[in-house]
Amino acid sequence: MIFHEIYSVYYQAVAKILERVQQGQVSHEELVQIVSQTAFAESAMTILPSLQKGQWQLLTPDGKTPLTHRPTMPLTLLQKQWLKALTLDPRFRLFDIELPDLEDIAPLFTPSDFVVYDRYGDGDPYEDEGYIARFRLILRAIREKRPLRLQIRNRRGSLVWVRGYGQRLEYSQKDDKFRLLLTDRRNDSMINLARITDCSLLPVGALPAHRMHKKEALELTLRIRNERNTLERCLLHFAHFKKRVERIDKLHYTLYLSYDREDETEVLIRILSFGPFVEVLGPATLREQIIARLKTQKSCGL
Repeated sequence: MIFHEIYSVYYQAVAKILERVQQGQVSHEELVQIVSQTAFAESAMTILPSLQKGQWQLLTPDGKTPLTHRPTMPLTLLQKQWLKALTLDPRFRLFDIELPDLEDIAPLFTPSDFVVYDRYGDGDPYEDEGYIARFRLILRAIREKRPLRLQIRNRRGSLVWVRGYGQRLEYSQKDDKFRLLLTDRRNDSMINLARITDCSLLPVGALPAHRMHKKEALELTLRIRNERNTLERCLLHFAHFKKRVERIDKLHYTLYLSYDREDETEVLIRILSFGPFVEVLGPATLREQIIARLKTQKSCGL
């Protein structure tokens, strides 16, 4: 793995310890505090003995370091190639991130190296300057907890104005679209960003603060027959849902997945994409919807 948010913290913890030791004498309690703040509380039981007993030859027995320069962690060529590959993703520009010193670096891979199945072809216009500007403004409003005024083109093609607080942005891998969860006095609504034609920040306090309304949580129970790598594909498709898996035998598994009722249609569509290799055991309402859709498909000769 090129980067890892778990394992890299050990390098950061050791670097901070060495940097602090270079400044003067450090107590054991301070070392423990550095490790706890940079890595994990239990990491001190691994990192500190390795440093103090000489297994990692970075500290001397008197608590000093033979290093004369401040520890740095320059990126390797492979890491730079990986970062350069990320910049080729059209969604990268949405977040206004600058990665310097990559002009002469060849990317590790390009978008043309991937073939994506089961994705709709009408994704958001990520290269449109207006879309990029609106995305960044909405993201800023969410971070600063500022109210928004949005102009939206509804399903009938009419332009309407709405006001509210942006709670979060969600990305649908299957639809290749971003959605905004907006709250107002009466309800929460999911808005496709591509339908937003204009947006602006309202002054702080222009609208009363509103929290998200409590959602109705449901649990999906799926029985999976693990042929054609169905289990792995299921876990990938539902990666952002809270879930657990139980093994029944060598071929069959049970997947328990929590979802919100407002996401039920998308969950249903994803289940149907696995065909006869999955069976919905619950909830009963979702199972009935699956049966109704399959009967409709059969009546159409599909």
